[in-house]
This record gives sequence, C-alpha cells and structure tokens, in this order.
Amino acid sequence: MRKFSILVLALALAASWHGMSGAANAAGRLAVYNWPDYMPQELLDKFAAEHDVEVTLDSYESNEVLLARLQSGVTGYDVALPSDYMVRILIEEGLLQRVRPDQMSNFSNVSPQWADVYFDPGREYSVPYLRGTTSFSVDTAEYDGDIDTLAILFAPPPELRGRINMLEEVREVMNAGLRYLGYPRCNSDREQLRELNDLLVSAKEHWLSISADGPKEALVSGDAAVSQIWNGYAARARAERPTLKYAYPREGYTLWMDNLVVPVGAPNLENAKLFLNFMMAPENIAVAANFARYHSGLSGVEPYLDPELLSSHELNPPAEAADNGEFARPCSQEVTRLYDRIWTNLLQ
Repeated sequence: MRKFSILVLALALAASWHGMSGAANAAGRLAVYNWPDYMPQELLDKFAAEHDVEVTLDSYESNEVLLARLQSGVTGYDVALPSDYMVRILIEEGLLQRVRPDQMSNFSNVSPQWADVYFDPGREYSVPYLRGTTSFSVDTAEYDGDIDTLAILFAPPPELRGRINMLEEVREVMNAGLRYLGYPRCNSDREQLRELNDLLVSAKEHWLSISADGPKEALVSGDAAVSQIWNGYAARARAERPTLKYAYPREGYTLWMDNLVVPVGAPNLENAKLFLNFMMAPENIAVAANFARYHSGLSGVEPYLDPELLSSHELNPPAEAADNGEFARPCSQEVTRLYDRIWTNLLQ
C-alpha cells in the first residue's frame, strides 16, 4: 500500500531505464516488480519449477514510484503489484494489459467480495494478491492507556512525545489527519485543509520521524514507541516485541488491497498470465499470506494458513471497529495538488 514525494518521483524517473536495456525477452522468463520483502522466494521457486521459467524480482518503495516508471515508458517487467487505487489510475492511463483474469481457470477461487471491485470492475486487468489495513502500533510497555484513537498520533500523551514515526506516505498521513478532524477524504475545502495543515505542523513537534523505511524495525528496536504501520508488518513486529499492540482507531483507518497486474509492453506476456492464474490457487496465495501476515482475496485459503494468522489481533479487528475501515479512493488532480503543498510544507 504507499509513499509520495517529489524527490522520490524524480529519483524513480532518473533511474527508470537503469538496467532495463538488457531486459530478457526469452519465453522462459518472468520479471516481477513488487514491494520489498513481500513475496517469499519459495513461491517464486515453485512457479519457476512448475513452468520451467526463470523468475527475477525487483522492488519499488511506493505506488507512485511504480506509476512514474510506467509513465516514463519502462518496459521489461511482466507483473507488478499496485494497490487498489493505483490499479484504477493505471487502467485510466492505459498502462495495464487487459489480460482477462476473469476468464482464467482459477478465477473461481476469487472470493465473491473481491471479484468485482471499484478499481477494476469485473476483474479484467487484475488479480487479488493480499489485503490489509493501515493504522499504527504502540508499545504498551511505554504507554498503557487507550490506544484506539488517532489522538495518539496528533495529540499524543507525554509518554509518547518524541517517540512517534509516521509513514512517509502522503495519503496515509493526510487521511489520518482528516479522520481525526472529522473531515471527508479527498477534501478540497480550503478552510478545512488549512486546519489540517496546522494540525500536522503542530503534531510534527511530537514526532520522531517521517519514514516508510523500516517502521517494523523502528518499533522492534525500541527507537519508536509508536509507528504508523501496515497490519501484516505489525504482526511480524509483535512476534519480535510482544508488548506491541496494533490500534483500531475509532475515528477510522485505511483498508487496502494489493493486486497482480501486467504492464503494457510486458515482454513475457504468456508467462505473466500463467503467474496470475498460479496466484489464484489457494495453496499458493496462502504461502504469501503466511509469509507477509495478511489476508488474501481468495476463498478456500483457510486450510493452508498458519493457525495464528487466523486469530491474530492485527488481522481481526474487534467487532466495534470492524466497520471503521475504508478504502482510500483516488483523489482528483486538484486535491492531489493541494495535498502535495501541505506535504511539502510538512517535510520542510
């Protein structure tokens, strides 16, 4: 799901052609472009062995970096894994191959809830990978009060001041601030955005850092007592530091789903289709879910999942918080520009 800055986009564009001139076009290859530490090697090895395909893996740090690379005309990648809102943007910009997953043999395994989605009606371009939430974790050894409120981030108690890491992701920070203020997302109201700007600038005085690089590590090491984080990473962090607890703020939190897609110009199109179909087998997506600690979008996965995953707090919000999650849909260009101004000011 997620990080946006002018610097990141510039670096992505500058590096976009690096190494791609030698991109393989052989029939026995597959180039996957994915988030870091998000797909286990054993899964890639299984596909490689079953289909006699050499698989390579490259990574990006945000949806916006992926967008920038594809907009710049990069070819060489066969499969990418954008989040829900970015799938919608990539389709609208004509950057994805219409590979018709809805007609593949394993599509019947896709849960009805995720077979027809706002970002890809009918699933003509994308296959569900993993899904989760974005909230924050708190070290309860440092603070034992109520954590299920965004006040932890924006009006923190004394025990947590100077110990908070925020994700370097404009959408997550902006949306959390808007939820705390009780204002709608994709907001262009100038007065409400001025209030949001003031909130973020004031809260920043109590933050340790704004970084998407290693929120898990910051919590596990104890450098941060609070960090915005994705729920799968939160579960992995808790396994190493049991005093961590994932929050479900009553003001709301983000739902997201990452998806497998095929960029236009993929050099190994048939292998890409094979891989998408392969990932719609419950026993295969379960390997990824067990590794990354997230839910999938398929039915029939439960028998293959680690028992702890089925009951973990991070993947199972309490009943009172179950309806507080929302997908962060794409905003208009006008709103995106307004958000970028606030973000640029915040990072100064």
